Amino acid sequence: MMLMLLMSFIMMTIANIFMLISLLISKKSFLDREKCSPFECGFDPKSLARIPFSLHFFLITMIFLIFDVEIALIFPIIPTFYLVNFLSWFKISFFFILMLLLGIYHEWNQNMLNWSN
Repeated sequence: MMLMLLMSFIMMTIANIFMLISLLISKKSFLDREKCSPFECGFDPKSLARIPFSLHFFLITMIFLIFDVEIALIFPIIPTFYLVNFLSWFKISFFFILMLLLGIYHEWNQNMLNWSN
């Protein structure tokens, strides 16, 4: 028990020494304050919060989330090929891919994939 407490104390002391050294040798200045501030969707965090929001940022985010989740849903389809019969696997996979293709066609048709609009 005493050995564990001693080892914990030594590890915390070493960690604190490394953090202190990092603070002492870091190159922070007042001019780097802008680099360290958060940047969220084109908003300046030091300005008013009630400025108009670009709808295009929101729509691009939704497209990204939809297709990001789609990749996570496609991965389990491949190993299930050997677990179920081919016809049901094909119907489910075809329907899933068809829905994604219809979604991307609709986004293309609405000019959502063009950043210049």
